Amino acid sequence: MAAPTGTSDAPFGRMLTAMVTPFTDDGAVDYEGAQRLAAYLVDEQRNDGLVVSGTTGESPTTSDDEKERLLRAVVEAVGDRATVVAGAGSNDTHHSVGLARDAERAGAHGLLLVTPYYSKPPQEGLYRHFTAVADATGLPVMLYDIPSRSGVPIQTATLVRLARHERIVAVKDAKADLFAGSQIMAATDLAFYSGDDTLNLPWLSVGAAGCVSVVGHVVGAEIAAMIGLYRSGDVSGALAVHRRLLPVISGIMTQAGGVIMAKAALTLVGRSAGPARLPLVEATEEQVARLREDLIAGGVKLSDGVVS
Repeated sequence: MAAPTGTSDAPFGRMLTAMVTPFTDDGAVDYEGAQRLAAYLVDEQRNDGLVVSGTTGESPTTSDDEKERLLRAVVEAVGDRATVVAGAGSNDTHHSVGLARDAERAGAHGLLLVTPYYSKPPQEGLYRHFTAVADATGLPVMLYDIPSRSGVPIQTATLVRLARHERIVAVKDAKADLFAGSQIMAATDLAFYSGDDTLNLPWLSVGAAGCVSVVGHVVGAEIAAMIGLYRSGDVSGALAVHRRLLPVISGIMTQAGGVIMAKAALTLVGRSAGPARLPLVEATEEQVARLREDLIAGGVKLSDGVVS
C-alpha cells in the first residue's frame, strides 16, 4: 500500500511522531486506545506520519503478536491519511526479517530499522543486517542511527553504501552529527529525519526532510507549523516556534526518558496512554510537577484548562 503522505524528497511525510503504545491498567496493550491516540496525533496534532512499535512504543517489551495487532489497529484508524511506519529493528537479523514481513502483511507503509544494539557489530555486519531486512519485503526503509543506545554509529561510508539499495531511502538521525549528515545528503538521495527534538530546526537548516518526534505527542501541530514556515522561507518565524517549544522539549526529553515523560504529558493534556511496562516506570510526582510547568511555559493547553 502506497504511503499517503510521502513525496520524492520526504518519503514518509515530514512530521512524524514515534507513537507510545497505550496500555491498560493491568498492562495489556490497549488497541482501541491506540486507535484513538493515532487519530488524535493525525487529526489534531497534524502528524502526517506515525512510527508504531519503535522504542518509544516500548518495542522491547511487546510481543511479535502484539506488534502486528497494534500495527493493524493503527493502519485501520489512520492509514488512509497518514504514513504508518512499523518498527522492525532488533539485534537479531532473522527476527528483524520476520518482523518486517509481519509489518508488510499488516499494511505498513514503511519500516524503521534501528542499529542492532548491544552486540556492537562491525560496519560490514551493519551493512549485511540492513540489506537482509530491506531485501525481505517491498517496503521502503528508514534506518535509525542512534549510537547512544545501540553502541555503534552507522559510519558515513556505510550509509553511502546502503543508499545504493533501492528500498533504503531515509535515515532517522539521533547522533547529532549535522556535518556528517550534510555530507551524506550531498552524496546520496537519502532523506534525513531529525531523531532528536532538540535539533529539529538545525536539521532542517542543512536539508532534512522533517522529523520523527517524541514531543510531537503534545506539540505536533506546532512542529508541523515550524517545518512549514522554514520551508516557505520564513526562517525567523520557524525560529520563534523553535524557541517557544524549548521548555516542552526540556520537560519531556531531559528528565526520565521519552516514553515515561511522553505518557505523563499525554495524561496532562487529557489523553492518557496508561502506564509503561517494566523496566520502565511512571514519572514521579516531582517530575510531573516540573513537566506541568514546562508544558505551560511552552503554551500547551492542559486538561485542567491551564495555558500560558
